[in-house]
Amino acid sequence: MPKNMNYFKLLLVFTFLIPIVAFSQIKEKNIDAVVIKSSKKKLKKKDNPAYEILQQVWKHKKNNGLSQFQDYQYNEYEKIQVDVINLDSTFTQKKIFNKVDFIFKYADTVDNKLSLPIYFNETVYKNWGKKEPVKKEKKEVLANKGSGFSSNEVVANTAKNLYKDINIYDNILNFFNIGFTSPVAKDGFMSYDYELLSDQNYNSVDCYRIKYTPKRKDVLSIYGMLYISKENYAVVRATLKSSKNLNVNFVNNFYNELDFDNPNDSIFLPKKNYQEIQMSILSKKDKSKSLVIKKNTTFSDYLFNQNLKDEVFEQKTEFLSDEQLQKDENFWEENRKTPLSESEKNIYVMMDELNNVPKFKRAVKLYETLASGYYNVGNAIDIGDLYSTIGFNDVEGFRVRVGARTFFSPNDMWRAAFYTAYGFKDGQIKYGFEARKMFNRDNRFTIGIGTRRDVMQLGAQLTTDEGIMTRSFASSGVLNSGNNFNLSSVNQTSAFAAIDPFKNFTVRLDATYQTIKSANPTKFSLDFYQNNQLFSELKDSKLALSITARPGAKFSRYGVDRYEHSTLAPTFVLKYTRGLEGVFNADFNYNKLQFYYYQPFLLKSFGRLILNVEAGKNFNTVPLALQNVIPGNQSYSLIPNTFALLNYYEFVTDEYLSFQAEHHFNGKLLSYIPLIKKLKLREVAFYRTAIGSLSDASKNINSTNILLSAPHHKPYYEYGFGIENIGFGNIRMLRIDFNWRGNYLENPGAQKFGIKFGLQYNY
Repeated sequence: MPKNMNYFKLLLVFTFLIPIVAFSQIKEKNIDAVVIKSSKKKLKKKDNPAYEILQQVWKHKKNNGLSQFQDYQYNEYEKIQVDVINLDSTFTQKKIFNKVDFIFKYADTVDNKLSLPIYFNETVYKNWGKKEPVKKEKKEVLANKGSGFSSNEVVANTAKNLYKDINIYDNILNFFNIGFTSPVAKDGFMSYDYELLSDQNYNSVDCYRIKYTPKRKDVLSIYGMLYISKENYAVVRATLKSSKNLNVNFVNNFYNELDFDNPNDSIFLPKKNYQEIQMSILSKKDKSKSLVIKKNTTFSDYLFNQNLKDEVFEQKTEFLSDEQLQKDENFWEENRKTPLSESEKNIYVMMDELNNVPKFKRAVKLYETLASGYYNVGNAIDIGDLYSTIGFNDVEGFRVRVGARTFFSPNDMWRAAFYTAYGFKDGQIKYGFEARKMFNRDNRFTIGIGTRRDVMQLGAQLTTDEGIMTRSFASSGVLNSGNNFNLSSVNQTSAFAAIDPFKNFTVRLDATYQTIKSANPTKFSLDFYQNNQLFSELKDSKLALSITARPGAKFSRYGVDRYEHSTLAPTFVLKYTRGLEGVFNADFNYNKLQFYYYQPFLLKSFGRLILNVEAGKNFNTVPLALQNVIPGNQSYSLIPNTFALLNYYEFVTDEYLSFQAEHHFNGKLLSYIPLIKKLKLREVAFYRTAIGSLSDASKNINSTNILLSAPHHKPYYEYGFGIENIGFGNIRMLRIDFNWRGNYLENPGAQKFGIKFGLQYNY
C-alpha cells in the first residue's frame, strides 16, 4: 500500500478520536565574575555572560552522564495519558451521550471547561549499556498495563510516535521528525537570544539560570529556561516550550521538562522527563476542543561498572507475551516511582463501565475500522483492506477488490490473507493468497507461502518487494496522464523464509515460480526470442536472497506483523537474485545484484533532507519482463521513488544507478514573505537522476513494440519544487509538485513539465 494511504489512516485516528472518545470519555575557575543583566537589550554573543557559561557546558558535556562509565543499567517507568479538554456543558448534553453520560463524573473542571481522561498506559523498562570495546545498548519491556482504547494499538502507537528520545546536549532536537536547534547547541546563538538571570539553587545544586528566546517567532522555534550547575557546568534542568506561532500540523503547542540527578559531585544523570502535547483537528486556539497527550518518565536504580558480559546484550528477551507483561498490583506499587493520581486511577474504573455499554462498543468498532482499514469480525477475521477496494487502469477498467485476513490479536504468531478482484473491462477475476507463520519471537524466524494471479505494472519499482499481497499503486491509480496499456498478466507462486540474527537485521530467502505475459498483447508486447523461436509467455524460476539492515528502527508488537514507529533510521538492502533455467521449465539462467539505501536527515532548523540511492546489474541477457526498468509515473499522484516525468518502460537497463534527493524546508523560506507566511505553506525542492546501459544482446532478444533505450551517454534528470501543507486550520495534507524534465526531450511522448499532487500526513 502507498505511504500516502498509511498517512491518511493515521489522520483518521485524530479526525474521529475526539467525537468517539466523547462517547467514553567542575569548578568555577574560568569565569572570574558574572554580571547580571536585567535589561532586555540584546547583547552581542561575546559580550553576553551567558556565552561564557555555555562555552563551559560545551567543554564539559562529555564528562557528564552515562558516557563516562564502562557499562551501566537502570530502570525506566513511563506513563502516557490522553485527555480530551475544553468540553463545555452544551457539548456534554448532546444526544450522542445518551446512556454514556456517566463518563462526565470522571472529568476534571479547569476554567469552567471539562477535561476528560480517555487513555492511560504504564510501562516498565530495563535498560543496559556498554561503552567498550563496542558500544552496545539494550532496552527490554518488563511490564505493561493499559486502559482506554488499548484494544486497538493505533492510539498507543500514535501517542508513542509523537515522542522522540531527547538529549539536551545534541545540536538538533527531534520533535515530530522536525529539527529544532537545541538551546545548548554550539550554534544556538544563531537561533536564540540568551539572558543570564539571578542564580538559583535547584535540588540542592547551585545553578546559573539562563533564559532563552527565539530570534524569530514565526518559524519552528522554542523558548524556555536552562539551569546550569556552577560546579560542573552540567544541565541540571531544562524547559522547552513551543512558540505560539508553531507551524506543525495537528499540534497546537508542546512543553518539555528535563530534570537531571546528581548522585555525586561529578555525575548528572536523567531523572525525570515530562512531555505534554496539545493537538486538535480544526483550530490552533488554546480553547478549542483538543487532545492533550502527557508522557511522564522516571529513571531510577542506576548501577555502573558491573562488568556486563556480552551475553546480556545477546539474550533475546525483548518480545514478551501478553501474559508475561501482565503484573499484579504489588509489582506496580513497587515500580511506580510516584503514586497514581485519582484521575489516573479513575480511567480504569470508567473504562470497565463503558465496556458494558453497547453504544460505546459500536463507536469503538467504527473507530477501529476507520483507523486500520479493516473491519474485524468475531475477533478472528478482518475484512479489508477497505482503502484498496476501488482501482482503475486501462486494461481492467474499473477494478473492485475485496479481501480478508486472520486477526485474533495484534501479536498473532501466524496470519493468512487473501483477496479477489474483478476488472469490468477485461472481465477477468484475479486473486491472491498468502500464509505466514513465525516460529520464534526472539529471532523472528518466519516462513510463508503464497500465490496470485493478477494484472500488474512491472517496472514500477527497481528493488521490488517479493510479497504476494503487495500491489503497486501504478496498477490502480484512478487519475493518470495519458493511456497506459503496458501492463502484465502475472501468475506467481512463492515461498520464503526469514530470520533476524541480529536486532534490526533481516536475512530473507524467496523461492518463486512465475509466468509473465502481456495483459494487452495488441498494444503491448513482451515477446522474446530463445533458440530462434518466438515466445509470448515467460516462465521464470528464481531464488532471491536479501539482507536488510534498519539500524535504530523501533517497532511495536512481537507477532508475525510489526508496527514501525516513525524514526530517522536508515534502510540498507542488498539483494541477489538467481534465475534457474529448467526448474519447472523456466526459460533463463541469470544473476542479478541490487543495492538500496534510504534515509531522512534533520538539518537543524533548515528542514529535512531525504536521500534515496539504488544501484543494480543484470549479469546475463534476459528479456524485457526480467529487466531493470527505471520507474516512471504516468499518474497525477505522488508516488515515492519514481521519476515523475518518465513514461513506463521509457528507460530499460542491464545496469543502473539512480539518485533522488528531496528537501523539506518546513516553511523557512516562505516565512520571510509577509502575506504568504500567514498561509503556513511549506516549500519542497527535489532532484532525481538515473544513468544506466542496455546491451545490444538485451535489445535483440526482445520482439517488443516499444523502443528499448537506456540513459547511457548522459544521466537522465528532472527537478522541481513543491508546495506542501496546503489546507485550512490544522488539516493541511495537500501537496502539489511542479516537475521539469532536464534532458532526453527528444524521446517519443516525452513530458517537459508535469504537475503531481497527493495527500501526505506530515506534522
